[in-house]
Amino acid sequence: QVNLVESGGGLVQPGGSLRLSCAASGSIISIDVMGWYRQAPGKQRELVATITSDGITNYADFVKGRFTISRDNTNNTVYLQTTGLQPEDTAYYYCNAAGTRYYVKHYWRRSDFWGQGLQVTVSS
Repeated sequence: QVNLVESGGGLVQPGGSLRLSCAASGSIISIDVMGWYRQAPGKQRELVATITSDGITNYADFVKGRFTISRDNTNNTVYLQTTGLQPEDTAYYYCNAAGTRYYVKHYWRRSDFWGQGLQVTVSS
């Protein structure tokens, strides 16, 4: 199996920054796309940013210019550097590993995985 463990969330004042990390572990061969999603209370989960194994990034309009996604393919880790955080950025942030190829016994499989998520709260 594959596990995703996020870290770096917490409480920050408006205008502040946080760096979120997500490390994938297990018998991983490769991960096509890693990304961050978020879900605020009463709202649907939404895409924040994604990055392919080749480094191609995609951002939601509401974070362009404020958040930066990066990735360490060697360690199967994805980062989200957030700046200029606002109260509307308050949400539970989830890491996603899409198109993960991994070994199960003598075979390999391809699946998508989610982390448990972490809370980001922006408040004064």
